[in-house]
Amino acid sequence: MQTNLAEWARKSEIGNEADAILRRCVHCGFCTATCPTYQVLGDELDGPRGRIYLIKEMLEGKEPTQATQQHLDRCLTCRNCETTCPSGVQYGHLVDIGRQLVEEKVQRPKLQQLQRLVLRKGLTSTLFAPAYRLGQSIRSWLPESLQRKVLPLREAGAVPVTRQHPRQVLILSGCVQPTMMPTIDAATIRVLDKIGIGTQVIQGAGCCGALNFHLDDQQTALKQMRLNIDAWLPWVESDKIDAIVMNASGCGAMVAEYAHHLRHDPIYLPKAQKIVALVKDVAQIVAPHADALLKHIDAQRLPARPAFHPPCTLQHWQGLRPLSEQLLTKLGFNLAPFNETHLCCGSAGAYSVLQPEISQSLRDRKLGNIDEAKPDMIMSSNIGCIGHLQSGTPTPVRHWIEVVDAALRN
Repeated sequence: MQTNLAEWARKSEIGNEADAILRRCVHCGFCTATCPTYQVLGDELDGPRGRIYLIKEMLEGKEPTQATQQHLDRCLTCRNCETTCPSGVQYGHLVDIGRQLVEEKVQRPKLQQLQRLVLRKGLTSTLFAPAYRLGQSIRSWLPESLQRKVLPLREAGAVPVTRQHPRQVLILSGCVQPTMMPTIDAATIRVLDKIGIGTQVIQGAGCCGALNFHLDDQQTALKQMRLNIDAWLPWVESDKIDAIVMNASGCGAMVAEYAHHLRHDPIYLPKAQKIVALVKDVAQIVAPHADALLKHIDAQRLPARPAFHPPCTLQHWQGLRPLSEQLLTKLGFNLAPFNETHLCCGSAGAYSVLQPEISQSLRDRKLGNIDEAKPDMIMSSNIGCIGHLQSGTPTPVRHWIEVVDAALRN
């Protein structure tokens, strides 16, 4: 694609970065065939090719509008288009730049500003846990729309002391997962314990930064990234740990790109590179030990016909869908195939709150395809997808590590 950047863009780092990405695009349109929002809305500007054109116009000097902002907001950042693109266009990085530029030039309506502020501050606040538990205690009295967002209480159960294992890994403490689904971390610790791997949750680390980054506050997100790096780096440099394990693929995708996001920070870039080198999805840790773990699994406790929903952050961002499905098959799961596994379920972090109509349409489409396979359980790898899918189906939705944990012999 030919570009003619405005002078300000030619003189800026992000302008030149965006230009390099734009020039790879040949406008073939393959991406529109796999873009969830284009599938729902049918608008060229709500597909990758149209959004690329809007960003190109900005860089060439055209002033963005609230319409520009809306089209970029509607992007789920699922990166399905990237795995479809024959030219290797890094659309995810480009849309990050586009959103940053629009945010600088277009003032949001007050209601949108307030909504995003509440999401940014509320979900990462220390008040989130007590507020959520209160919601769980009165869940039956809440409006149906809120009931779908508040999951029933789940007991994590006891976890073993794993410090005696010679192999140790770090687990991201996260922001909402320990409160909403504490069973995921507990199950991860128990499963890793069975294969001789100990776990450590480091104080001082918290939210991966994805929430703020995708809600117009990239600077706060970068601060969160630096805090996590500072908390993890002493363990990394002391060779006390083998990996930083992610059991939420959304967090894993973000932390795996810390070096990219801190590329302009000469102090933290080398630190981020050390962190990124050790980031592993929990499936990557368990997979080499599948045969040993299988000996601890009671096959009678496995669901008879589970379906595995691969989150976009697992399959399109990290390319770990094949490994995850192969692992589950090795562990004895008879996975039920279903159509359109590549499409986003509509969760996408805070997207389900900010774009409810599109989000629910994609959720129902996903569940419709899954229901045709008649599964007795739906498994996934990301808390957002799990909660979102569960809000639309009576079929149990769990993280696969929880299901493996439930099948372990005592």
